[in-house]
Amino acid sequence: MTLRLYNTLTKQEEPFAALDEANRRVSFYSCGPTVYDFAHIGNFRSFLNADVLRRTLELLGYEVRHVMNITDVGHMTDDAVADGSGEDKMQLAAKRLLEDKKSGKLPTDAKDIDPNDPYAVADFYTHAFLDDARSLGLRIAHEVQDAPELMPRATAYVPAMVEMIQTLMDKGHAYVADDGVVYFDVQSFEEYGKLSGNTPDRIRSGEGGRVDEATQAIKRHPADFMLWKPDPTHLMRWPSPWGEGYPGWHIECSVMAGSLLGEEIDLHSGGEDNIFPHHECEIAQSCCATGKPQFARYWFHTRFLIVEGEKMSKSKGNFFTVRDLIAKGATPAAIRLELIKTHYRSNANFTFQGLQNAQRQIERWAKLEQWLRMYQDRPLPGSLTAEGGGPLRMALPAFQEALKADLNVAGAIGVLSEAASKHAVGGDPPQGDGGATYGDELEALHTMNTVLGVLDLQREAIRGDDDERDLIEAKIAQRNAARANKDWTAADAARDELLEMGIAIKDGPEGTTWSRIVK
Repeated sequence: MTLRLYNTLTKQEEPFAALDEANRRVSFYSCGPTVYDFAHIGNFRSFLNADVLRRTLELLGYEVRHVMNITDVGHMTDDAVADGSGEDKMQLAAKRLLEDKKSGKLPTDAKDIDPNDPYAVADFYTHAFLDDARSLGLRIAHEVQDAPELMPRATAYVPAMVEMIQTLMDKGHAYVADDGVVYFDVQSFEEYGKLSGNTPDRIRSGEGGRVDEATQAIKRHPADFMLWKPDPTHLMRWPSPWGEGYPGWHIECSVMAGSLLGEEIDLHSGGEDNIFPHHECEIAQSCCATGKPQFARYWFHTRFLIVEGEKMSKSKGNFFTVRDLIAKGATPAAIRLELIKTHYRSNANFTFQGLQNAQRQIERWAKLEQWLRMYQDRPLPGSLTAEGGGPLRMALPAFQEALKADLNVAGAIGVLSEAASKHAVGGDPPQGDGGATYGDELEALHTMNTVLGVLDLQREAIRGDDDERDLIEAKIAQRNAARANKDWTAADAARDELLEMGIAIKDGPEGTTWSRIVK
């Protein structure tokens, strides 16, 4: 079975085939962060699902060129309106930091930022995003160190945006309104609305999408969206044939994707909230500018994240960034697993209990990894082999089949966990007389982890913490010895000491496991 993906454009699962299938090369563009604040865990759910898709394609033998943009201009506060109404988010961030500086509330690592310089603000939040992304194992965030073009900044592509807008003007797909703003004419593109269902007729009737009442009198159609806005007072502005100003949000991604990946690409990802207007507008302007029948062949969208059953909100106190959770004791590995374990086309409920369960699961896999490495040269016994391979090796096809079924990560995790449970981790393992080895099992575990991406993060988390881990393990051994002697008072005392250290323990078939308490 080949990889099957749900395509938002066609509203069905489809077998995946790359434009360059013969050479197994995939072009993949992801809508990245708008760097006006720290990215929250809802943002990272989308970014991580794109990372898992990319890793799955690589597991299946594809070479993936993955580009993720950095939006540092033109993304307005009211992005549900195709016009991009409201205030530029970068200017809003600059104002917020200026107010924080005056009141003394600036974060320690932001003290040297000049809030009057939106480029400095963008730099600060871009580096913060990259730090968070690397901590969660996003491959593209590591690649960008050697290939910065893989994470392009919108501000570096403004001249190319002006060129594309001029092309759209020349082809009759854009016009200058009475207010001097350049708009895309949605009625000039017959397929506008195919991705989201928000056709021009629905929008005109008020059924689909929001419109900006202030601009309706000067536009040809309520759904027409901004390509360029002349504004000599804007902090970030560039010259253009239509006056000094700045580009619309939607034109940015079309230009960056086209410049770095080509006029037609294989995959485009983003959050569910990007479908309309952003991705709908990308398709329209890209196809009209290039003359290609399609912009991206497959559209991959992640649904929303809620926290403890409620929508994330700063006023409710359930709005978290990655660094917030790490400060509360969570590990990056657990955050990653908690954010990818629910199917990308289902709303996910992020819970602290789920975070702790994810940590325990990772620690079981980490113990298995360590144990397999210790005995990697030892042959497996016949009781653990089938068709010449051990449980993990034999589970690889089922692991891949789960991922091929529209990225069923939960199913893949289940396959790994079931295979892992067949190894009696902790003791001296039984030895066979040839054939498959425990090292083969270790290799299979590492193959599965190339997609899940948590064991390497777990190893990073414990590096340098050996003394603390030795103390924790000693306390657990002390408790277990007390329990064996039925000295319940001493056992409870050891457990309480661990709780005071912020460590929760759980007894199970594989022994006692521990995890940090996320507060």
